[in-house]
Amino acid sequence: MPASKAQQKAVAKYMKENYDELKIRVPKGDKEKIKAHAKNKGESVNGFIQRAIKQTMEDDSYETK
Repeated sequence: MPASKAQQKAVAKYMKENYDELKIRVPKGDKEKIKAHAKNKGESVNGFIQRAIKQTMEDDSYETK
């Protein structure tokens, strides 16, 4: 059953209040590689990208200490 207009509006409001959005561009063909990698790890593309960013930031902080 599709979400009602009121539900869609509520979700949009929640997302705007609680999340920031980033848009990334990748070379042609990389999108499918990223999707396949995330699926192989049992996570969404969004979850994979968040994990990769978090891990890289932690690694970078460790290296600068």
